[in-house]
Amino acid sequence: MSSKEFSVEEVAKHNKQGDLWVIIDSKVYDLSKFAGMHPGGLSVLLDEEIAGQDATEAFFSLHRHEVLLRKQYSRLQIGSIAGQTQQILPPAVGSLSKVPYAEPSWLASGYHSPYYKDHHRAFQTAFRKFVEEVILPDGQAREEDGKRPSQSVFDAMAKENIIAMRLGPGPHLKGLTLMGGVVKPEEFDYFHELIMGQETSKLNARGYNDGLGGGTYIGLPPIMNFGKPALRNKIVPEVFAGKKLCCLAITEAFAGSDVAGLKCHAKKVDGGYIVTGTKKWITNGTFADYFTVGCRTDQGGLSVLLIERGPGVETKQIKTPYSTTAGTAYITFDEVFVPDENLLGQENKGLQVILSNFNHERWGMTTASIGAQRFVVEECLKWATQRKVFGKPLHSQAVIRSKLAAMISRVESAQNWLENITYQMNHMNYKNQAEHLAGPIALLKKYATETAQETARDAVQIFGGRGITKTGMGKNIEHYHRTVPFDAVLGGAEDVLGDLGVRQALRKMPKDARL
Repeated sequence: MSSKEFSVEEVAKHNKQGDLWVIIDSKVYDLSKFAGMHPGGLSVLLDEEIAGQDATEAFFSLHRHEVLLRKQYSRLQIGSIAGQTQQILPPAVGSLSKVPYAEPSWLASGYHSPYYKDHHRAFQTAFRKFVEEVILPDGQAREEDGKRPSQSVFDAMAKENIIAMRLGPGPHLKGLTLMGGVVKPEEFDYFHELIMGQETSKLNARGYNDGLGGGTYIGLPPIMNFGKPALRNKIVPEVFAGKKLCCLAITEAFAGSDVAGLKCHAKKVDGGYIVTGTKKWITNGTFADYFTVGCRTDQGGLSVLLIERGPGVETKQIKTPYSTTAGTAYITFDEVFVPDENLLGQENKGLQVILSNFNHERWGMTTASIGAQRFVVEECLKWATQRKVFGKPLHSQAVIRSKLAAMISRVESAQNWLENITYQMNHMNYKNQAEHLAGPIALLKKYATETAQETARDAVQIFGGRGITKTGMGKNIEHYHRTVPFDAVLGGAEDVLGDLGVRQALRKMPKDARL
């Protein structure tokens, strides 16, 4: 990068085809050879307001700042304007955004929170840096090419014990060094896990986010909580080390929320079971090593078995609106033998095993859903400020300000409800959580995913055509709008969760309550 300085008048002389310079944020770029390859065409660059001129405003109305950082474009810089300094700087790795509402209030300057302590703040700083340096580059690449997340990322996560932390607080963290020691195992709580969910949601790589151990998040807890000691001692260390992956295989083409309608069958034989049947829409199923499987028994009951990938297990990719890096699978079990020791919990009492992790699963999905909403709010605030319409910023239009107000109100209300429930989780044991929080968590997830889809629709309207284009200024909005329905389906459809929340409330209605 040249340190040569030019005057504005000198740059203005280079304003024609074959000799074309522009100024962008105090830097001078020689586009003479590049102009013919410009994706938008040569005529755009030869415009009298662009060629030889300060094109900063025009550039940022058409391109994201990251474009200037790419090697093929940064090498076009030949110097800078004397007396001017760069005004638009890329954020430092791990830094906080200064855009209003881009961060939850506990991270915003001047705000306070009763929930977060110093070790939460230290953890957030370290984890965001890890996400941006290690996970983000792989996430963007794999979301595009559809390959499974790279093993190097799982290895790096295992080194910091991130895979173990994703399962929440508990005895499984005892003796581990978490994120280089910024938080002790006995300090780790659900707010740390909330931080992890919201930070990874900013990848804006929805399929990759699920591919990066989403199946383990819901498939390993039944093994940890209901598996026999020998089984736990074999599988849990392998998974925490990033060497093996799990998935939860409950849903079928025949039954989704209606778990009682499962048809995958486990026939009892000497020493174990013979499993035959299919599963559908199983996250991480295409590359999982272990399958936590709900099966119908000879007695008509429900049992949960741990099945290891091997003979008789076939997985096929299911293509959905988000990337195949999630490993969404159709699974066939063809007379697979499963030993008795792989039974999770008790025979014919598998419903308890399946339901045991629903609250934590739905809560975790909600953390990410709200985090992604906030990312979209930031994108929209930036765009409404830098985009000019009728000679004024986009936000000069009252209808745009109205949409922004609704988006901000939705994400802030969801965040505060989430933090309240998270606080309750920190002060309740599992039994109390099941009794008091199943309904509120269900209603929160329903609210978060419904408002997410409203925000996605508003964001597309704010970005216009760019909001439905996979590249360029609105690429993050297009991706969000295309993939946001997943949050509304995974972990329980909105209507099912809403009904659950209301039925839980009605059970607790006092008999003497009257108007």
